[in-house]
Amino acid sequence: MKSKLLFLIPVLFLLIAFKSDKQAYQLFSKDGKTVKYKALLSEAKNADIILFGELHNNPICHWLQLELTKDLYNEIQNNLILGAEMFETDNELILSEYISGNIKTRNFEAEAKLWPNYNTDYKPLVEFARENNLEFIATNIPRRYAAVVHKKGFEGLDSLSAKAKELLPPLPVPYDPELKGYKGMLDMMGGMGGRANTNLPKAQAIKDATMAYNILKNRKPGKVFLHFHGTYHSNNFEGITWYINQENPAIKILTIASVEQADIDELSEENKGLADFVICVPATMTKTH
Repeated sequence: MKSKLLFLIPVLFLLIAFKSDKQAYQLFSKDGKTVKYKALLSEAKNADIILFGELHNNPICHWLQLELTKDLYNEIQNNLILGAEMFETDNELILSEYISGNIKTRNFEAEAKLWPNYNTDYKPLVEFARENNLEFIATNIPRRYAAVVHKKGFEGLDSLSAKAKELLPPLPVPYDPELKGYKGMLDMMGGMGGRANTNLPKAQAIKDATMAYNILKNRKPGKVFLHFHGTYHSNNFEGITWYINQENPAIKILTIASVEQADIDELSEENKGLADFVICVPATMTKTH
């Protein structure tokens, strides 16, 4: 009996120590089971498209994006293509010029439309692509055209010039207002006491459609396309995922969602099923901006 107690005491202390650890994140499967990062990497390298949904101001998301990019590159080398919501299609030329080394950093950063948190959150990804000669695709719709949809609906795009439409997916784009994400946007706006603008989810949808179109247009057989965007754009296997599946349901897509919780030991019910993998970060995590 004494020997059993001597064995159990260190085990108990070990369990207490694990419980008191301050984890920066916990990774879950879509059904809420804890999984290791290596499981994510294993599935990622065998996917056709990876949709990495981030919380824009969360440092853990950005760190994991860079780590996954590096690890995938170590596994598959140049069979990796990057793309991001943070670069709009009218910036594809200057982004490509920079990645290929044809223009200087100061010119790129002065002339490209960069997000305020570019230096801390996205520059490491761009620089990694540049150093390793990886394609980096600007996938998002120019914001001025998303604003047109927000004001006039999809019909507002019809009056754009042929040159402008080259920056868009083929029109008209399919749209399902009953999708949970789009419906939720209207419910949220109505719940805030204002009159919901029915064009709001359409403006979201044209972003999703444009990103899906550019991912499909630039992907290559045998290569993995790793795409970065706000998690809302692919949560619940909707958004970008839905548009890709409308065009090619045979493509193997891996989705990653990001959430914050007060307690990250277990994934809350509302966060289960958001994606194939869910990154759960403490709600107290510091922000990048």
